[in-house]
Amino acid sequence: MTSCKDDAMEAHRAALFPLVPTSSAPLVIERAEGSWLITDSGHQILDAGGGAIVTNVGHGRASVVEAAQQALSAIGYVVPLWATENRVALVEELVEHWLPQGFTQAGFFCGGSESVDAAVRLARTHHLAAGRSDRWKVIGRDVSYHGSTLSALGVGNHDRRREGLGPMLRDHPKSDWLDAESLAKVIEREDPNTVSAFIAEPISGASGVAMVPPDGYWQSVEQACRDNGVVLIVDEVMTGFGRTGRTWGHEHFNITPDIIVGGKGLSGGYAPMGGMYTTRAIVDPIADAGRSLMYFTFSGADLSCAISVEVLQIMRKEGLVDRAKQMGDLLRTRLDAELGDHPLVADVRGLGLMQGVELVDASGEAFPRNVEFAHRVAMEALERGVWVYPCGSGPVDDGLLFGPPYTITEDEIETMVGVTKQAIDAAAASLA
Repeated sequence: MTSCKDDAMEAHRAALFPLVPTSSAPLVIERAEGSWLITDSGHQILDAGGGAIVTNVGHGRASVVEAAQQALSAIGYVVPLWATENRVALVEELVEHWLPQGFTQAGFFCGGSESVDAAVRLARTHHLAAGRSDRWKVIGRDVSYHGSTLSALGVGNHDRRREGLGPMLRDHPKSDWLDAESLAKVIEREDPNTVSAFIAEPISGASGVAMVPPDGYWQSVEQACRDNGVVLIVDEVMTGFGRTGRTWGHEHFNITPDIIVGGKGLSGGYAPMGGMYTTRAIVDPIADAGRSLMYFTFSGADLSCAISVEVLQIMRKEGLVDRAKQMGDLLRTRLDAELGDHPLVADVRGLGLMQGVELVDASGEAFPRNVEFAHRVAMEALERGVWVYPCGSGPVDDGLLFGPPYTITEDEIETMVGVTKQAIDAAAASLA
């Protein structure tokens, strides 16, 4: 599956791209097709991570290119306050086919971090408009990640990505990520009249390596929010738009959020895009008070909206949410079979096409941080033609996330699982 080309980018040119210089030039991707990335030298890489759990309809969709072309031929930049055909069409597509009942309000941004920032500000503005000015705290979880803006890092708790930034962050309170009763206790400790919102991923992604919460967890969380007037925000940047085999990850737990954040799968990676969705109950007090929510310069870019409409329609027409469940079940079966008893694997977990493998040393303990074992495994897999997404945050220090396109085939699943097993063994051998 590899070839060599004479026109590969020179290493010194590729090295210009990283903001912070690295010891070696970055990989150069020239094009992509289906579930495969093709480098400038012609090597093919199976995109088992969907990039960063982004790609859903697969690479190289001609109809998406056509939709983008049509959008650009009509409109360039339009201030986010104004409507365009593509902006309205995306709201209609979402309300009619994707959002839970009652979710009629949508705001669009450039990615998950911006969308989380907007959701946190929306919850605060909702309380301000209703005369509850003391409600500003956003309770997160002690193992969590919601993006890389300062506000998102503040409500999250990914220790690697917060490292050194502590003095710049508003350190919002945190609940225990696996204790169903913890949130109610934290709300009581902080004083319910000071708490604006609670935010969490339905299934923990980059921090918890696809950790599915214990039975009853989300019901207890929702009840604690309802009892104390706290806005419930579910971060579905990774889990939304079919990734877990259902339209939204929170649907597995039969809860009703107040605000949903959903980014990566919205445009399938074809455009920088994120979204925040809510109900009239949240926004009506803001409108009645004459308030609004400030946008970002490129919020709801017409091009990104056009692309997102096409991606969502592809998923509907091809039944890709159901396919994500089907292929996710197969992926889980193969991961369990090949890695379930591996001495360096603590757990295999997840839902749909969001599966995680937690890595530990031979004694069952976490590897030392400076070993960066998950990164080593990912690089070994990359050498063998497969990209998996390394992740982890204490106490889950090292893990691999699998989030391939929903169009992944059975043979491609066999390849990614087999190569991952080889990569874990090779990374361990390199340490020995």
